[in-house]
This record gives sequence, C-alpha cells and structure tokens, in this order.
Amino acid sequence: MKFYKIKSHAKINISLGVLGKLKSKFHKIETIFSFINLHDEIYVKKIINKNHKVIFYGKFSKGISKNNTILKLLKLLEKKLCSQKYLIKVNKKIPSKSGMGGGSMNASSLLKFFIRNQKLNLSSRDIYKISSNIGSDVAIGMQNKASILYGNGNLKNLNNKISLYILLVRPNFGCSTRAIYRKVKFFSKPVFKLNSRRIINHKFLSNLKNNLEEPAFRIYPKLKKLKIFMEKLDEILFVNMTGSGSTIVGYFNSKKAALDAKKKLNKKYKNYWCILSKTI
Repeated sequence: MKFYKIKSHAKINISLGVLGKLKSKFHKIETIFSFINLHDEIYVKKIINKNHKVIFYGKFSKGISKNNTILKLLKLLEKKLCSQKYLIKVNKKIPSKSGMGGGSMNASSLLKFFIRNQKLNLSSRDIYKISSNIGSDVAIGMQNKASILYGNGNLKNLNNKISLYILLVRPNFGCSTRAIYRKVKFFSKPVFKLNSRRIINHKFLSNLKNNLEEPAFRIYPKLKKLKIFMEKLDEILFVNMTGSGSTIVGYFNSKKAALDAKKKLNKKYKNYWCILSKTI
C-alpha cells in the first residue's frame, strides 16, 4: 500500500484583535489570516493493525505530546473510519509554540484528506464539531485561502489575494498561548464589518495590530526588541507578531528586499530561526 503525501501549510495572523471574553472563558477574537508556503509534510498509509501509528520526525519533532492533534482527530473519527487503521508520518518543519498553528493545521489537513480521498461522509456540522473538539485553529485550517474570522465566528474568504514575501523570525523559545491570553487587560473594537467591500491591500494591513503583542512583550521583552529591530529594516512594509507568538513576521513587496533583510537578521540574531517565505 502506497503512502499519500499531504502538504500541511502554516498559518499566520496578519492581524489579531481580542474583542472580549466568552462565557466559556475563551476569548472572542477577530483576525485576518493567510497561509504561507512553509509546510509540514504528512505521509498517510492504510495498515493492518489494531491501532493507528503516528510518527513525528524532522527539525521540530521533539517534545510533541502523545495527546497530539492527529491522535485526537483519529479518535474522533474512529466510527467513521470503520476500524481502518493508518500509519501517519509527519515531517515537522513548522516550529511548535510559534503562533503558526502547526499542530492544528496538521489535523485540518488530515481531515480534508479523509473527506476527499477516503470519501468520508461528514456534514458541515460534523466538521465544525470535530474541529472545535481538537482546537480553535482547526476550523481555520479547513479554509483554502486568506480569510477573515469575525468576532461572531463567521469566516469569509478574501476576494483579492494577499501576495507578499515574509520573513519569519522565531527566538530560541516558544510562547504559552494560555499565559499570553491570561495577561490580556484591554479589549479592542471590531475592525471588520460583515459584507464590507473594503479593499484589503498592504497599506490597509499595515495599520492593523495584534492585541496579543502587548502581553507577550511584557512576558518576553526579547520579542519587543526583535520587532523594533525589524521595523527599521530597509523596504519593510510592516511587522507584526503572529498568533500568541513567538514568531515575529516582517512583510515585503520584494523578494530581494526580504533576502537582504534576512542577512542582517542572521548577523544580529545568530541563534534565532529565520526563514524567507511567501503568502499563498
């Protein structure tokens, strides 16, 4: 039986507004997000076995919990898979605790694979329920392009494509999402309106913020220093942290400008993970 290969693309929050707190104690957020060409590689194969087998390898495979998103998904799909077991190998190229939803994107990419290739019969309600039980970002991963997540939970794909080169810079530590959200003291007002025909371009995006930066910078001052340094780079359009960190993202129109900036970052922050990527 051959392996199927799946690309599980990283997600970045170009902006993120924290609008309030829900009765569930989770936060109500508004975000515009995009997928990028950085991706994990997932290999899937049917096996004759009593249990599923999930193997993580690659640069960022260390420290992944046994209660990971893929095993959670397989457990939730147990009845739908009709006792069929799978061997799943994941080459981890997306750092954990980086604000790029690597684990959640793995689960959503695999769920899309089962729906498409294994003809898994799931309603929209089933998909939403499964996604919610795994993690808040899994539903976002079911999208195929840049979208807006509104405060009421609605998702809307952008009509125009966001085409920018980006530098992803992550210090040698990750951020705790729970710890960051606990430090949120102020809530923002919604920026996006349903059915708005606003043109989303880099000039508009450059005015947007990530409300999680302020609490993240208080806990991790190195992130603030990194952002300040990146904002001074030549030809950079804007800089924002993605998700709850710890990755800081710099946006460029030109690949050459991004590569020149990467050289400066590599010289200044020799121990930081820094790669060039692109929105897709």
